[in-house]
Parts: sequence; C-alpha cells; structure tokens
Amino acid sequence: MSDDHTRVQEFFTVRAADWDRRFPDDGPAYAAAVADLGLREGDRVLDAGCGTGRALTPLRAAVGPSGVVVGADLTPAMLEAAVRAGRSRDGHLLLADVTALPLRAESLDAVFGAGLISHLPDPADNLRELARVVRPGGLLALFHPIGRAALAARQGRRITEDDLRAEPTLRPLLAASGWHLTSYVDEDDRFLALAVREA
Repeated sequence: MSDDHTRVQEFFTVRAADWDRRFPDDGPAYAAAVADLGLREGDRVLDAGCGTGRALTPLRAAVGPSGVVVGADLTPAMLEAAVRAGRSRDGHLLLADVTALPLRAESLDAVFGAGLISHLPDPADNLRELARVVRPGGLLALFHPIGRAALAARQGRRITEDDLRAEPTLRPLLAASGWHLTSYVDEDDRFLALAVREA
C-alpha cells in the first residue's frame, strides 16, 4: 500500500466512529446532489470513497429496486460505520481502492464522489480509472456539502486557485481524464461538479 493510501486510512480510521455525528445536517445536501446527477430507474452507480455511506440511501432511491448501488471505500472502519448505520441495505459495500477498482470496464452508468478528489494520490490517473468503469455518456458527480471557501475557513486555511476543485484547475484535469465538465457550482452551502464520460 502506498504512503498516500496509508495516510488516508489512518485519517479516516480514527474519525469513522463519530463521522456522522460530526456532520449531522448533511443529509439534504447529499440528496440534492444525487438528484442533480439525474440518475434513472435501473441505473448502476458507484459511490466512490463512500465513507459511512451517507449517499447510499438517496442513490438507492434514485435508481430504484432494479438499479445497482455499490459503495467502495479504502478504510474498513468507515465501511463498518456504514453497516452500523444500516446503510448496507441500500447498496453493496466493497472494501476497495478507487484508484484500482475491481470492476469491469464500462459497467456503470455513474459515479458519485463526495469529498473524494482531495484524497486521490494521482488525480488525473485516478479520474481516468473512474472513467474506465463508466460507459460512454455516463456521469460523474464530484460533491462536497460545503463550498471551497467555507471548507477552507473551517480548516483554518485560505482558498487558493490551484485547489483541485477550482474550476480553472478541475476543468482541464477532467478533460485529460476522459470527462467533460458540464456543470460547476461552488457556493457556501455546496460544491458540485458534474461531468460526462467522453466516448
């Protein structure tokens, strides 16, 4: 396992047990972001870096009983928290590295990634891996329940334009990874970038 992966696991392992209690009001923001993704009944969707599975319930509601919902995370403690919260009823939980997914090429209709991009060790390669498992024309949502400026303030740092989520940085990064950015919202109460997988 790389040092990046070890750091991610260590960071989330110690926070897993109280993650949902730390952010109790995020549910509506997750539901709104999933709605904006525009999933349909029967779609197959991956929650990449699913953590405690807060997106699994709205994803299941969006794709219905005939759809497939998979939540993949690198940190066992986060997946255990998802099970304790009862979210494993809404999707299949998979202990997996989203930078090397054990999924067939073009097997999904969409990927949802909450807070994901800042934890990717090689964003261009890793976004390419997400494109690999999504069919041409499929969708990607990069989401955070608060915007870049609000998150920087919460973390005691300044917002910068070289942030991976800044539109001038994100747009070419996605394009180089097989995605076309179609929508970009960065407000105090949410960050949502939507992209389509190019053919």
